[in-house]
Formats: sequence, C-alpha cells, structure tokens
Amino acid sequence: MNTIPSVNLEDFTSNDPVTKQDFVNDIGKAFEDIGFVALKGHFLNEQLVSNLYSEVKHFFDLPTETKQKYEIPGIGGQRGYVSFGKESAKGKKEGDLKEFWHFGQYVDNNDALKKAYPENVQVNELPEFNNIGKEAYSMLEKTAKYVLRALALYLNLEETYFDTYIHNGNSILRPIHYPPIQVEPKDAVRAAAHGDINLITLLMGAQGRGLQVQNLKGEWIDAIAAPDELMINVGDMLSRHTNNKLKSTIHRVINPPKELWGTSRYSIPFFMHPISEMKLDVLPNCINEESPKAFNDITAGAFLNERLIELGLIKK
Repeated sequence: MNTIPSVNLEDFTSNDPVTKQDFVNDIGKAFEDIGFVALKGHFLNEQLVSNLYSEVKHFFDLPTETKQKYEIPGIGGQRGYVSFGKESAKGKKEGDLKEFWHFGQYVDNNDALKKAYPENVQVNELPEFNNIGKEAYSMLEKTAKYVLRALALYLNLEETYFDTYIHNGNSILRPIHYPPIQVEPKDAVRAAAHGDINLITLLMGAQGRGLQVQNLKGEWIDAIAAPDELMINVGDMLSRHTNNKLKSTIHRVINPPKELWGTSRYSIPFFMHPISEMKLDVLPNCINEESPKAFNDITAGAFLNERLIELGLIKK
C-alpha cells in the first residue's frame, strides 16, 4: 500500500444503509492495512479552519517571553504552551524541532473530572484565541465520535460502544509550529518517528509534503491530504484494544529541503482520548488462534501515564 485511502464521512451519516456499510468497510480496511485514512465530510467548516490557523499563527508570533508565561509547570505539558525542543519521541534524546499549545477537555456536567483535569489556559493577548480553539475542539471531537462509531461496527460491537468512554474524555487539541530551520540539525527532525498514544488522531494541516507514514513493508510514504480532508490515524490505545487488528502506524514529520528551511510549518492534531477509567483490555472478538492475546490488561489512564514518562513530559 503506497497511498493513503480517502473516505467521506457523509457516506456514514447518510440514511442509506448500503452507503453507510461501504464506509464502515472502507475505513476499517484502511486502518487494518496502513492505519491511516484521509477523511472528507467532517464537521469543520472553512471559516472555522481559517480562523483557527489565524489565531494559532498570531500566538506563535508572540515574543518568546510572552509565550513562556503560558508554560505551566507540574502538569506534564497537558495544557498551555510547550516550548521549542522540549518533547522528544520515545527512545530519542534529541528534542523535536517544534513548539506547541494544548487545549484540553471542556468538561460537561462532571465536577470530579473538572477537578482531575488541568484547566485550560487563557491567552490574554488574543481575545479570540480560546473561543476559536474551543469551537474547533468541539467539531473535531464530534467528527472523531462518528469515526469511532464506524469502527465499532467494523469490530462487530454496538455502534455507540465508544460514546460513553469518549464523553468528557482526556482529549487534546495541539496546534504545532515548526519554526524555520536556522542551522543544519544534527539528528533532530521536526517530529521523529513515533506512534500516537491515544484512540485516534485527527490531523489538520497535512496538505503539504512533510508527514510520512511507514507501510507494512517498512517503506516511508508521503501522507498528503486534500485541502478539505483531515488525515486520521489509529493510536496505540485502539491498536492495543483491538489486538493490533487496527494498526497504530509509525509516522514522522521530516525536515523540508534546504531551500525551504526559511519557512514555518503549522499542523493541528486532535488526539482523541477516552476517560482514564476505560479498560484497554483486548476485545475478546479480536483474539483467535492466529492472533493470540498480545497485551496485558491496563486502563487508559495508566497507559497514558506510562507514555508521558517515556516522552519525558512527566517525571516518575
């Protein structure tokens, strides 16, 4: 497989059961074969996307000392600003060539979770930044819910199986800025090869060359979305829950050719996480003689904590 398949979510939300089932089959097969799919028909409109990119660029253009006052100690970078080079991929010493921001869950009617999650950080210099971020978060979360409903059907589960686990889930919206490259990096790239931690990731900003996906043969292929598409991939939590039936694919963001070093790159992934109590135990219907149970039982919260330690974002 050398190209990323494309599907349209409007096929799933249509009233035609055949069209809906075709979508289920297509997205399920894509996630089995390569773990990535390009999605049209999502719930983000053009104006919201344009407003979000505008606000994100305004934020990253702020002076470094201004941005750093929004870097909150003691929360593992779960909310607010994370400065350049601070995050590295699992097993890598070199920090990635990026800075980013985290919007987190806007908890609905659950005081215990409101206390458990860090609060979202308000940017005083940009009055619309948080409002636009919240609206984009909501539309991406809604899109992810329908994608997971399709995957539930593909896995022979009840369609709304994931709904309870993702409501008020610990999801993250991460606007990323890859600044211009000033000097030749030794071993660092914009984002080193890695798998995502979460259930699924919805990526805005995969229109230009840079994102690469490793196929089943170990070859790196370009993942380039059309302007109206989100790139969606399986994360480690979902891969684990399905006993690797759905693939969490290794991917990376390579440095541009030298003539483009002077340009910034922006991308905005939405990491769909469940509530911490969700059990990621392997689904019984994903275990058989050819695919024996490959993972120990663990909750989403414990798994996330393990991975944040590995990434260097929290201390043991």
